[in-house]
Amino acid sequence: MTVATYETNLSGENLRIGVVQARFNEDVCHGLLSACLQELKNLGVEDEDILHVTVPGALEIPLVLQKMAESNQFDALIALGAVIRGETYHFELVSNESGAGVTRVGLDYSIPIANAILTTENDEQAEVRMAVKGAEAARCAVEMANLSIALEELNQDLGDDE
Repeated sequence: MTVATYETNLSGENLRIGVVQARFNEDVCHGLLSACLQELKNLGVEDEDILHVTVPGALEIPLVLQKMAESNQFDALIALGAVIRGETYHFELVSNESGAGVTRVGLDYSIPIANAILTTENDEQAEVRMAVKGAEAARCAVEMANLSIALEELNQDLGDDE
């Protein structure tokens, strides 16, 4: 038996990426964005192939991701935000609902979405994670966009063989 293997592709050339960033917990979200954009550039994504929009908070991210997905203009999307635990149940609500919404959009529209909405116990944890998570989101988006494109091409090739 011969097993075919897809090699990870982290080339951002010719990829169009949409980035949705929450403004709530602004300093952390700017840190996420800065690291994300720098890594996208390092991977070869051109500035003109990135659309960055902001929304008030993490709960608003899924709606804008959905609008971007509906446009069919992007190879992958990135969600950036920070939900930091407070003294009420609101943390759990925002964390759970924003995460579920991001996942649903990706599955409903068959588009890769890198979810970099941090959920931390305090500001310090968020600040420690923001640069790493922002860069990871960029790599995830590029890798998954390339994998998705390769699988679509494979499906088309298999369809041509029938």
